[in-house]
Formats: sequence, C-alpha cells, structure tokens
Amino acid sequence: MFKKGISSLVLLPLLASGHALADDAPIKVKVFVGSMFEIGKNTGDKAGEFQNWYEKYFKDSQPIAVKGASNPVFCNDSGVCGSVLGMGKVASSSSMQAILLNPKFDMSKAYFIINGVAGTPPSRGTIGDVSWATWAVDYDLGHRWAPEEGLHDGQTFMPRKGYENIRRYQFNPTLVSWAMKITGDTKLQDSEGAQKYRQRYPDANARRTPKVLTGTHMTGDTFFHGPGMSKEAQYIAKLYGADDYLMTEMEIAAITQVIAKTEGSTQRILSLRGAVNFDQGNPKETTLEHLDPAPGQTAGGFKETVENIATVGSEMTDYIVNHWDSWQDGVPPLK
Repeated sequence: MFKKGISSLVLLPLLASGHALADDAPIKVKVFVGSMFEIGKNTGDKAGEFQNWYEKYFKDSQPIAVKGASNPVFCNDSGVCGSVLGMGKVASSSSMQAILLNPKFDMSKAYFIINGVAGTPPSRGTIGDVSWATWAVDYDLGHRWAPEEGLHDGQTFMPRKGYENIRRYQFNPTLVSWAMKITGDTKLQDSEGAQKYRQRYPDANARRTPKVLTGTHMTGDTFFHGPGMSKEAQYIAKLYGADDYLMTEMEIAAITQVIAKTEGSTQRILSLRGAVNFDQGNPKETTLEHLDPAPGQTAGGFKETVENIATVGSEMTDYIVNHWDSWQDGVPPLK
C-alpha cells in the first residue's frame, strides 16, 4: 500500500507535467492573417480591417500576448491565426517579426495573407476592388528632388544603389494564380455612395463595378496623392520590371522582407488589398480638395470593401486549410 501510494504521488506530477508540455507545444499555423488596423473592438462595432476575419475565425479564441507585437494573436482549432500588426512599415514588420520568432507558433509551413485597405489609380481600379499582388514594390528606397531642381529622364526619382534585393519582390506566380482561380469570380459588394462617387471620374475602370484583380502593390509610408505622384508610382513599378501599379499601401514590402529573412522564403506570401479611395482627384478638383473633401463628399464604400477583402481572403484561407494534405509541403501545381 505504502509503495503504491508513493508511486501514485510520483506519477501525478509527471502526468501533470506531461499535460503542460502538450499544452505548450507550438501551434502549427496553416494560414496567418495579418491586418493593419482595427477601428474599435474586434467585434460588435464599426469594422476595420480585422473585424470580419475575427468574427469568422477567432470569435471563440483566446488572445495570445506576444512581446514586441502591437496586438495579441488569435488562433482557432483549424490552424488559422491572425493579428492586427499595426500601420506603416515599422509597426507592421516589427510585429510580424515578433510573432515569427515567438516559440508559441510554428510557422514553418504557414501561408501568409497580409491584407488591408488601399488606394487605386482611377485608370486601373475602382472603389470596392480587391487585388492580389503579383509584385510588392517599395516606393521609398531612392532619391527624390523638387521638379524645379532638374529632371532625370522626365522624372524626379531614381533608385538608390544597395537596395536591389529589397526594393521589390515578386510573389509566387503559381500561388497568385491559385488565388485568382479560387476567388477571381467572387461576387463583391458595392454601395450607392461609391456608385455615385465613381461618376466623377471619366475613366472606364473607375466607373465600373468592383472585381478581383492582380497587379503591383506599392508600399510607402507617405500617403501620396495626385496624378503626378500616381504617374511616378507607375514609373517606379515599370523601372523595377514589375506589373502595372494597382494599389497603394503602407506595409507589404516591409513585411515581405521580414518573412523572407526569418522564414527564408517568400513563396507562401499573399498580399490582398481592397480599394477605398482613388489616389487622385477627378479632373474638376485639385489634389488638396481631394485630400480634404467637403462633408458628404467622401468616396463611400468602406464597409463594403473591408467585407470584400475578408470574403475573398477567407475563400483562399478555407481552400488551403481544407486541402492541407496537398498544400502543407508547398504550393501544388496549378490544375
């Protein structure tokens, strides 16, 4: 009896310890969803970039605090994790690195869907569009000068040497093609406000209904506006051999650099953006008027666009998770 009692007492902490070790095993992440901001709470109020994702995947999840990250990480039982990384290159990329380096998460096979709102040139996109990036281009890594101080091939920008490997990234073409195969025909929401606002622009693309597209996402901490800056963004995209500039945003080039350095690859990254504004005013307004619109003169369609982003992104997320046997070791050949 005495020996049996001692054995039981010894076994109890061992069992407890074993259970604790199981609980502490890293979460094997299949898809990581990174948004840039949320307006208020993660649920129950006006939705920012994360709320629709949270309500679909993480409503029953507990927050996981990560030292160095702007916000907690949430994970569900299917291997989908997500977090609000913060706006701009520094906040978003430092949060991403903190999460990647945290031993609570096994990201070795994870796919990354980095998403948020963006602007688009009226010659190529419209309010409510959702775009998968084919390229990420950094708008900032170069030399600029005022136009009156002389031109360089008709432009006021030239790239700075030494940044060749980080100023632009091409995303996995097969992965992007998969994303378009799965989501390209997704019916997107629209709003009456956005429909009315589009008619201010003469461009056929600006006036059409929203759809899913691909193109270059231009990363800059500066909110650039006006036809001149838009032309410069397109110039930089073509200078770097990328596709046409389609979305202006603030984070993806920096986040991609962090993932590449930490995980050793960019092959599982997707950048998903939805257009909530045009990058310039219509021909009848100045750039300043476009930046500071009169009450009631904004583009509209924000609610619908963030829902479009989450709808399109979740279709891709669910496909990867539901076909994990085919996806866990890398992007499968396109059928």
